[in-house]
Amino acid sequence: MKLLLTAVNAKYIHSNLAVYSLRAYAKEYRSQIELAEYTINHRQEYILSGIYKSRPDILCFSCYIWNLDLVLSVAEEFHKLCPEVPIWMGGPEVSYETEAFLREHPFVTGVMVGEGEQSFSELCEYYVNEERRDGIKAEERPETIKGLAFLDEDGHMVFTGEREPIDMSTIPFCYENMEDFKNRIIYYESSRGCPFRCSYCLSSIEKKLRFRDMELVKRELAFFIEKEVPQVKFVDRTFNCDHKHAMEIWKFIREHDRGITNFHFEIAADLLTDEEIAFISGLRPGLIQLEIGVQTTHPETITEIHRKMDLTRVKQVVREIKKNKNVHQHLDLIAGLPYEDYETFQKSFDEIYALKPEQLQLGFLKVLKGSFLFEHAKEYGIVYGSRPPYEVLKTAWLDYDAVLKIKQVEEMLEVYYNSRQYPMSIRLLETRFESAFAMFAALGTYYEKHGYFSMSHSRIRRLEILLAFAEEIDGEHLDVLKEAAVYDIYSRENAKSRPAFAEDRTEYKELAHRFCKKGKLQHLERFYYIMPEEETVKELPERQKEPCYLLFDYEKRDALNHQAEIHPVDPKKEEA
Repeated sequence: MKLLLTAVNAKYIHSNLAVYSLRAYAKEYRSQIELAEYTINHRQEYILSGIYKSRPDILCFSCYIWNLDLVLSVAEEFHKLCPEVPIWMGGPEVSYETEAFLREHPFVTGVMVGEGEQSFSELCEYYVNEERRDGIKAEERPETIKGLAFLDEDGHMVFTGEREPIDMSTIPFCYENMEDFKNRIIYYESSRGCPFRCSYCLSSIEKKLRFRDMELVKRELAFFIEKEVPQVKFVDRTFNCDHKHAMEIWKFIREHDRGITNFHFEIAADLLTDEEIAFISGLRPGLIQLEIGVQTTHPETITEIHRKMDLTRVKQVVREIKKNKNVHQHLDLIAGLPYEDYETFQKSFDEIYALKPEQLQLGFLKVLKGSFLFEHAKEYGIVYGSRPPYEVLKTAWLDYDAVLKIKQVEEMLEVYYNSRQYPMSIRLLETRFESAFAMFAALGTYYEKHGYFSMSHSRIRRLEILLAFAEEIDGEHLDVLKEAAVYDIYSRENAKSRPAFAEDRTEYKELAHRFCKKGKLQHLERFYYIMPEEETVKELPERQKEPCYLLFDYEKRDALNHQAEIHPVDPKKEEA
């Protein structure tokens, strides 16, 4: 008997905690359980052939909005080849509207609804017993396994009932063999459930907030640190909802830090206490990173989506943490929420952008099955895609034209801000616009006008486009923006080919040889404009009469943005 747990991840670097957790919990049948992980970038034929060659007796899929279409397509083709093999699915994307799902996809045997560890373990027992003997007693039929949904032989819907939330501490640790996770992000959960009831989120449906035993958590985190895992991403929905729990984990990772592992936490910034902020300020740069879901700053929208958030406190906390330059902060916004139109969303964007987080993710509302907004979409005039990821197309406040404009802003934000490759250029370009949103919107319009959205571009080409855009809006200050572009190029890498917009280095080539003692690990560049250190700049710098020389050291990099260490050198001295 072979049970195949199959995951189709968004990227290779991701791992699927769900399938590893299911296998770990069904420890009695572990020798009969195999895992198969693919990505959505794999061809359907490749995934299908891999599953077929595994010769599973039972096939299970982990389903999410990013993989459901591909999973269903593979499952349907596999069923044609092996109609005798039961196909079970689980995960948030199939745990709601299950009857309609099963009737629409008759090749699916059934669905594991909600938390799957206990249901999967008992399903393993059922199939193993089925193989061992000819007849099955009534009490051993699938109807007795809670958490399952399927159609019986007569086509009637059967739901075996909800399970009680699992005790988190009963789930075995699933990361013993780290070879399976080389060069991949480790996902870890120390709690399940969420204390909030945001209308767009499935976590609001969780009945109970539960925590894993702290001693277990500490042993497992020590394992990751000892194995020098690059990143551990906590999937706890609101990690700091319990002060004692959060502080105990943060203190543990600080005390056992080896200077390698980074820990990612999703938090509610307004819940952070002064004690927690003070503690975080003393952590090694890069030890932790924080993801903060702001979603909107529009008061009416905050109320309507049932979100409890002290926005003033959120801003205060983000600024306080930023002062110490030791924690990467990732802030989230969602376009398409009720009562937010184009103008109010622009205001939300500019308010949060002004905090200058290391990353600002602009996402679009996904109308998830089971969520409050799914049930009330018509009331809000929300029209969304029929296929996953069910992304908003328009609302009563935001038409499709506005959605398309915001999508252009999203792409320009990803390319020029979140990439962290053009910080000085963007910092200076902002001074030419009334707001950051207006700048990204104008840049998006420029891309569309010239057909650049349909092309792939190198890093230097992106800067060339940015400079051409800048020349069109303010050709008078092109020189300073060219120097900013050169600064951005060499603060990241010692580029092999010199960009066309950079000045010739012949005049100070000998000087560069003298100061660059580490060869290609250093670079010397001449500037006539002093590049501002402040992230928010009100005016462009003025040209200096005498040039300054900056040495870029690639052996020494900033822990948060990975930029080279930069310091001025005096050309009259022999050494830097």
